[in-house]
Amino acid sequence: MAKYKLEYIWLDGYTPVASLRSKTQIKEFASFPKLAQLPVWGFDGSSTQQAEGKSSDCKLHPVAVFPDTTRKNGVLVMCEVLMPDDKTPHPSNSRATIPDDPDTWFGFEQEYFLYKDGKPLGFPCGGYPAPQGPYYTGVGYKNVGCIAREIVEKHIDICLDAGINLEGINAEVAKGQWEFQIFGKGSKNAADQMWVARYILTRLCEGYGVDVEWHCKPILGAYDKPLDWNGSGMHSNFSTKYMRETGGKAYFEKLMKAFEKNIAEHIAVYGPDNHLRLTGLHETQSIDKFSYGLSDRGASIRMPVNFISNGYKGYLEDRRPNSAADPYLVAGRIVKTCQSVKI
Repeated sequence: MAKYKLEYIWLDGYTPVASLRSKTQIKEFASFPKLAQLPVWGFDGSSTQQAEGKSSDCKLHPVAVFPDTTRKNGVLVMCEVLMPDDKTPHPSNSRATIPDDPDTWFGFEQEYFLYKDGKPLGFPCGGYPAPQGPYYTGVGYKNVGCIAREIVEKHIDICLDAGINLEGINAEVAKGQWEFQIFGKGSKNAADQMWVARYILTRLCEGYGVDVEWHCKPILGAYDKPLDWNGSGMHSNFSTKYMRETGGKAYFEKLMKAFEKNIAEHIAVYGPDNHLRLTGLHETQSIDKFSYGLSDRGASIRMPVNFISNGYKGYLEDRRPNSAADPYLVAGRIVKTCQSVKI
């Protein structure tokens, strides 16, 4: 029997953006524990905006487990929060909003900024670097620096060692901005992995004195142009079994009408302050408009370049979710809209 360090991870009750929380429990197992072996645990919800002090107990229900190679016998345990009865989802439990559907697949493109001393990495004190242009997929110290590259490379390794399906990374359009991509089959799988990948990155940055800035528009101005710097998104690629195997123009047009009809419901869960990012500039559609287009990064929904030639089959990209959006809420809303379309 070996003693394992179980790092239970969950989302707190803060709004409009929930924060990650975690704590360690030591348990003995004969080998790396399976999900079914992990116990339900509790925490003080009065310290996380999830309960009052007079009735403070909340429960942590494990939903996904990953090895943590940064610790000896380390285990990362993603949890959802339940009420004290061990059954009822807590009001803050956004994972519970996702309908179960093993045939819906998601791919999230997570953009973010790395911040140190109150500014993005690579920004000079009291000013701005050269305008955007050379930073996207850039190479070289003047474009990406050295600490950032080291951080994102370590993030890749930890995620892959954990079995997280991280599919790629790249430097993004603004200096100090990066992106990683997560893919998962099933309506909840990719969102579980995204939250754990966010946790790994945030914890990794502690050792560098660096913070991860998830806000969708942390830089509002430069060169007398108030929106001259790109914001950050969490572009959400999705497909259902019907979209992959049948598709068709008629179904696609019905699906787009459903997305347009539910624009307010989608924007409500696509992350705070999205009006700062969805302006119609910098590869976005305006927040109050809905559009779709082939290979159009200025549309609300982008069709991949071969989507139409493939018989309107495959996947679609919703470009509206922002970098601070809860992937659970995003996945839940997209699944509900897709399920509202009668086939």
